[in-house]
Amino acid sequence: MNKKESILKKIPEQALLPLYFDKDETVSLEVLKALYKAGIRMVEYTNRGEAALANFKKMVALRDSEMKDLLLGIGTIKNKEMASTYIAAGADFIICPGLVEEVAEVADQHEMLWIPGCMTPSEIIKAENMGAKMIKLFPGDMLGPGFMGAIKSLFPNLMFMPTGGVSLDKDNIKAWFDAGVCAVGMGSKLVSKTLLQEKNYSKIQETAVKALAVVKEVKG
Repeated sequence: MNKKESILKKIPEQALLPLYFDKDETVSLEVLKALYKAGIRMVEYTNRGEAALANFKKMVALRDSEMKDLLLGIGTIKNKEMASTYIAAGADFIICPGLVEEVAEVADQHEMLWIPGCMTPSEIIKAENMGAKMIKLFPGDMLGPGFMGAIKSLFPNLMFMPTGGVSLDKDNIKAWFDAGVCAVGMGSKLVSKTLLQEKNYSKIQETAVKALAVVKEVKG
């Protein structure tokens, strides 16, 4: 099993993908530590702002020294230059907010998992024809579990993960899994702006533990 196949297996196993960004290097590192202590073994860092790359490199160094079983992906990749830069920086996988063909090409050249963001059946069809194995349904709060339930049978060979608006509410998470997703992406509902500003890492850890427990219970 190659790395790409391994990650495709591990995402549904964790079934929760935390994503966050903070311009402060120390905050970014401490949040990563808090998530790891909570039992998280796969994280998406968001490529947002000038500090993102430098922070990501520090996070990769921390992962390599203290969290060797952690998979660290990069999100909000919108062009091939960004993709190449973060692959060189040590990203394990790439997530896009939309369907970006040039990013897919770069990722494929490096045999790396790329997960495109899609909002319509046409985008999903195109992504599948390009070789995508997993789709990020975005924005999840606008599409909703009903959309997932309506299209799932059209794409039996694809895995889906909604991002955007997925909450810690058990009913919300259950509705998504009942509709057929393999995992949920969780950003501000898990690592909130308030907790980041307060540097409340213990609360972030506690929230992540709760989120993992809810997902595990929902999945049975």
